[in-house]
Amino acid sequence: MQRIHILFALILSLIPAVTLRVGLFSVPSALAAPQADVTNDQPVIEFPNTITFHANITASANITAVVLEYGTEQLTCGDVIAKAFPDFNEGNSINVEWSWDMRQSGSLPPGATIWWRWRYTDETGRETLSDQKTITWLDDVHNWQTITSGQLSLHSYGIDKSFAQEMLNAGLTGLERNEKDAGLKTKDPINIYVFSSYDDLREAILYEPSWTGGLAYPEHDIVIMGLSGSDSTWDQNTVIHELTHVLIGHLTFSCLGDVPTWLNEGLAMYSEGELDLDWQAQLDDAIRDDTLLTVRSLSAGFSEVSEKANLSYGQSFSIVKFLIETHGQDKMTALLTALRDGATVEAALIQTYGFNIDGLEAEWRKSIGAQPGTVSAQPTAQLTPTYVPTIISISGAPLVAQITSTPIPTSSVEEQPTEAPITPNRPPLWLTLTLIGFCCIFLLIVGVFVLGFVVRNQNAKGGNNG
Repeated sequence: MQRIHILFALILSLIPAVTLRVGLFSVPSALAAPQADVTNDQPVIEFPNTITFHANITASANITAVVLEYGTEQLTCGDVIAKAFPDFNEGNSINVEWSWDMRQSGSLPPGATIWWRWRYTDETGRETLSDQKTITWLDDVHNWQTITSGQLSLHSYGIDKSFAQEMLNAGLTGLERNEKDAGLKTKDPINIYVFSSYDDLREAILYEPSWTGGLAYPEHDIVIMGLSGSDSTWDQNTVIHELTHVLIGHLTFSCLGDVPTWLNEGLAMYSEGELDLDWQAQLDDAIRDDTLLTVRSLSAGFSEVSEKANLSYGQSFSIVKFLIETHGQDKMTALLTALRDGATVEAALIQTYGFNIDGLEAEWRKSIGAQPGTVSAQPTAQLTPTYVPTIISISGAPLVAQITSTPIPTSSVEEQPTEAPITPNRPPLWLTLTLIGFCCIFLLIVGVFVLGFVVRNQNAKGGNNG
């Protein structure tokens, strides 16, 4: 359910800090500057489309330049500042305004923290910087209520306190289970935003599939989800599943490598407990019929075909279960750490377990009683590090047929493309047409020559008869 994080596509400029580091996003210290006289400095949110920054700025001399510096608090590979340059009329007291349009840049997750400040220069060359402020990107339509325990805060509306507490308890259980079974834990608070329906969830985010039921944003420490409206167990498992993705994102965050889909999804499925009975039956059928997907094919996106998608999740659960229950939690942590440090999947597996992808497949198949797989000569796809939010499909909710519990961005690499019909080798069409044209011109010339010869002979005969 990893999906993928593009929030500053149209940022006018990104200024990296002198020193890059991995960690919580922090704004580089500004140059020493006098304090600004800025009033009415409170943005207006039109959720989920825009946030409009505006302010009144006063100075002792005419203001000649104004820059809005802004960004979000999140995990990042380097400190960056986004800048916008609003239009204004010069003077010693001005009004400035600029809108950040999420419909162009891509949506922020509900609950994200946005920071901003104003930097301006007057005609004497003096530069002034306003106080940095923050605001939470969230709608003001719903009456959000918050309960907190430990590192988890659950924000919800339209549900009773007892059910909200059940959801929070499920999250706490998930944290305990992940730390015990996979060595996954968090040092930072995580916020869970629970929308009372899938429709409300879809209205809160832009450009996500219509069947989105939940997303995890590890770099923001945020989980958002909609409620099924019919199955509290499903809803509680969704909390656990999405929190697992946040924990994986915390442990493996880097700009060097990425986690294969089978491992990320397998850990999230394993954290929920035993595999769903229907998915287990499908996995058992695939084992019996020798139709299992290869581990290599599960390293990238899962299939768009629902049957293969469900099998992909079932297999991922089974593979992770084998690794943890056969080799222990410490080695799972070591595997994730190796991936974080930039090792390929092949190298990380060899370093941790002593076997590569094919070796893993052989050991795993043997443990579940499946037929040996065919060893592939193709290397495992190495994913490009990029943010892809985690999605739970509402098509998997109890009220509808269970199709898949995640978005399927690409077809499985297991699938072979349809062969094109074989056609004989032929010259290009342009060459054929050119040759035909030359032939026509040649025949026309020959025809004119022959016709001229015939006419000439007849004229000569007529002259002789006269």
